[in-house]
Amino acid sequence: MDNLARRVILRPMDTDIIIVGGGLNGPALALAAAQAGFAVTIIDSLAIDRRKRPDFDGRSYALALSSKRLLQGIGVWDAVSDDAQPMLEIKVTDGRAGEGPSPWMLHFDHAEIEEGPMGFMVEDRHLRRAFLDAMAEEPLITQLSKETVVSQAIQNAQASVTLASGKVVTGHILVGSDGRRSGTAERAGIKRTGWGYGQTAVVCAAVHDKPHGGIAHQFFMPGGPLAILPLTENRSSIVWSETDARATELATMNDTDFLDALRPAFGSFLGQISLTGARFTYPLGLTLANSLIGDRLALVGDAAHGMHPIAGQGLNAGLRDVAALAEVLSDARARGEDIGSLQVLERYQLWRRFDTATLALATDTFNRLFSNDNPLLRAARDIGMGAVNAIPGLRRGFIREAAGLTGDLPKLMQG
Repeated sequence: MDNLARRVILRPMDTDIIIVGGGLNGPALALAAAQAGFAVTIIDSLAIDRRKRPDFDGRSYALALSSKRLLQGIGVWDAVSDDAQPMLEIKVTDGRAGEGPSPWMLHFDHAEIEEGPMGFMVEDRHLRRAFLDAMAEEPLITQLSKETVVSQAIQNAQASVTLASGKVVTGHILVGSDGRRSGTAERAGIKRTGWGYGQTAVVCAAVHDKPHGGIAHQFFMPGGPLAILPLTENRSSIVWSETDARATELATMNDTDFLDALRPAFGSFLGQISLTGARFTYPLGLTLANSLIGDRLALVGDAAHGMHPIAGQGLNAGLRDVAALAEVLSDARARGEDIGSLQVLERYQLWRRFDTATLALATDTFNRLFSNDNPLLRAARDIGMGAVNAIPGLRRGFIREAAGLTGDLPKLMQG
């Protein structure tokens, strides 16, 4: 009788999973969950047509091989594969702008592993359009665009959010995929630990005369690393980390002055270069949510962990969250469990907490070790890179790490 009365009192839920955040991790989770049979509502503050702008704006992502497998599993990869540039090699060097790199370097070649390219570079515009198109074709996904969450609550074994429009959405579980300043985490009382680096990343893209050969370059300089990442055709994505003051100067320069500043660090190995698309700046720091879960709540992507782009693992770490959470929820439902229960969500946290903390610590350590001009540290890191490069087994381990093939991989990332 009590159970019957309870069913009468409870409002029927609108959806199984409520996702706040329409960037990249949110749509990836929506698709993974829908394909597992869950009804999903995804709330995005931006309009769909704004997300689907066709022009190239300079932003791109380095997707590890494991992330490519996830995109295949959720039916997105075919839509971006023709515009994806395989990363066949990675070269890591150390030095000062205008002086050329140190003779010691790390060189990773995909031919040393059996699985294929270590990763792929995909432009933001192609990836976002593919996610939006795939969600539009999935009947279990409801997209609420141009909507913001003003409050959230947990009661009667339900999660609910109230939107600025006045609409209320209820579900079994609420997922925050709303960035480093996650309102979902803040409203749940989840604190964050972190610090800034005094660095800002200047992101843009360049056209060059010579082909890049699918080689990604990471050049460590005293102010921060410069990443030159291959895009389709004779183009490369540039992620230049500098001190905040220097980055402000770079961001406000006209194109001619910016190229004059970039060329000494970029070098001449790709011939003449020119800019394409816009320039963006991103303040750099480390931020970790003190918990990945709350009452009927889970955090993924930057809402859970934001780290330095030194190894290009930010989006890849978020997609691991997505694959792990989707698997945990699917397995729980198959066992007849309440997917929003603390017991279920703790499995997700146990799976992802150590991996994300370790990755954040590694990027933090690498940035502190390399973003300086201390001669003792310079000698130590150059010798270290040379040693890793000279030991095939150790080098292959780093290659597999770069490809996202290490650790306890979710099924969607196993291929």
